[in-house]
Amino acid sequence: MHVIHDGIRTDELQPDASAWISLNREGLRLSHGDEVVTFINRNLEPMRGYHQFMRALPQILADRPRAHVVIVGGDQVSYGTRHASGESYKKIFLNEVRDRLDLSRVHFVNRVPYQVLLSLLRVSAAHVYLTVPFVLSWSMLEAMSLGALVIGSDTAPVREVIEHGHNGLLVDFFRPDQIASAVCQALADPQAHAHLRVAARQTVVDRYDFHTRSLPAYMALIEGREALTTNERG
Repeated sequence: MHVIHDGIRTDELQPDASAWISLNREGLRLSHGDEVVTFINRNLEPMRGYHQFMRALPQILADRPRAHVVIVGGDQVSYGTRHASGESYKKIFLNEVRDRLDLSRVHFVNRVPYQVLLSLLRVSAAHVYLTVPFVLSWSMLEAMSLGALVIGSDTAPVREVIEHGHNGLLVDFFRPDQIASAVCQALADPQAHAHLRVAARQTVVDRYDFHTRSLPAYMALIEGREALTTNERG
């Protein structure tokens, strides 16, 4: 048995300091260097930590008055079960903290085209990725390849890639206050965290690059060559 990652196109997914996004309905343009906090799920639900992120938002917005939060994801369920009430998790956990949020700085954009998603990750000042022990999302590895500062949950799938203080930051999945504190520190001193961005991209290039890791491993398997090296196993 060989474990081979699908591969990340790190040649295409590179940092770009000129990137920007426009939130048309708000007439807002966000660029690299702005205090942009990003959170991305296929659907906004507890399996991917949406509830804990929402509970961290009041502190983030209170401590960082210039921060904008962009949340990508639908309001259906990809994993687990629907809430017993029939309401979407998006609405349930937004309502829980609504009266403590400056909603002019919280932007739900539903699902967006892939190129827009990449631009968003390029301008992100702090990308929060939370998950229970489950399959790791491509979006986290893509964010790292784009040079994003990932603040991830200290859970098994995330620890497989992120080493705290080396290529990202790890926080307790069950501690919204810890999530908020890590985000605020990242926004307050981006230069002190710049090395994490560089190391994050290098991790993905070294371990998950499609052309230099995944594709050669696929070809070796298809052609029946000898056992793959540890690195090629991804």
